[in-house]
Amino acid sequence: MTLFQTVTILIVLTALGGYLNHRLLHLPPTIGLMAIALVSSLILVVVGETGLVEVHKYARFVPSIDFGDLVFHGFLAFLLFAGALHVDLADLYKVKWTVTILSTLGTIISTFVIGALFWCAAYSFGYDLHFIYALLFGALISPTDPIAVLGIIKKAGAPKDQETRITGESLFNDGVGAVIFLTILDIATGRSEPSAASVSWFFVQEALGGIALGWLLGWVVFQLLRKVNDYQVEVLLSIALCMGSYALADTIRMSGPIAVVVAGLFLGNSGRNPAMPVQTQDYLGTFWQLIDEILNSLLFLLIGLEILAIKETGTYLALGLAGIACVLIGRGISVMIPIRIMSFIVSFPRGTITLLTWGGLRGALSIALAFLLPQGQERELILTTTYIVVIFSILVQGLTFGPLLRKIVPPAKDS
Repeated sequence: MTLFQTVTILIVLTALGGYLNHRLLHLPPTIGLMAIALVSSLILVVVGETGLVEVHKYARFVPSIDFGDLVFHGFLAFLLFAGALHVDLADLYKVKWTVTILSTLGTIISTFVIGALFWCAAYSFGYDLHFIYALLFGALISPTDPIAVLGIIKKAGAPKDQETRITGESLFNDGVGAVIFLTILDIATGRSEPSAASVSWFFVQEALGGIALGWLLGWVVFQLLRKVNDYQVEVLLSIALCMGSYALADTIRMSGPIAVVVAGLFLGNSGRNPAMPVQTQDYLGTFWQLIDEILNSLLFLLIGLEILAIKETGTYLALGLAGIACVLIGRGISVMIPIRIMSFIVSFPRGTITLLTWGGLRGALSIALAFLLPQGQERELILTTTYIVVIFSILVQGLTFGPLLRKIVPPAKDS
């Protein structure tokens, strides 16, 4: 099957799923699409088990898609850039310490807590899982997925400070989580020897290098945008900034996700400067909003279809359910410790820990990282568990976050 045929199938399925969701389910678009794809995939699996239809002939294109590469070298750059473009830097600055500490210290704590809990769970189910692979699961599942979070939080109607905390953390902790994951993966596969100096330097090079590169490229492109008033050129320059910052960072061993987020933040907030014409701001905003919605829909459809590429056994599925508990406990601890420490100098609204814990959704990023694991039983075990956690996160946490928010933070009464 050619690339054009594959893309055509995905676009057609996305359009049909979006139509059915709009007419029948009335769920948030991304959640509705994933639910439809998930149910369709399950029906396909059941029909295939009966032997009445040779389902594998029709489902072959799903396992053939390199999900990890598609996310890391395709969707992620565009979705992160589009999300960062609409974040107000002034609002983000107000919660800078919360976002910074949660996306760094919180992600590290979560990695080790979830890893330890999952290692114990795997052992209790009879799997001799090496501890470093349990840590890999902790690293790949710890980052809250910005693609999932941004779509849900926007529709939940969270107070501005809570929205900024959750979205800000999700935009940055994926880059930090990816660095932690790749560091542990290099150690697990023997590509590097662990040492405090090498790990620290790798982290600094990836994270701080990504910040510096994204800021520099964002500034350069903004200077170019100031001197033109042609929407075609302006949109092309923004696309070049998105793809160029991610690709260049990846090439010179810096964090592509962090670089593209910083570039998007710079361009989006500089775009509010009077030096950039209002027409330019409107064109860029409309274009990237459309890109965000289309790619989000495609990505969540793919998550639903990916069940066809997952190895399903009874114990794998049971461990996946245990993995949900591990992730929620680890997320709660990794949020509670930094918040408790910071509460001595910063005041937090009631229910902050609960909202940050339940609003920390997992999504395509975690699945993409799981696909990077080397072939073997550990990969199948972790991939299946990751998929189950992501499905629970998006369908259960995503659909219940709004009601939970309204219970904790009741809407203000009209005076």
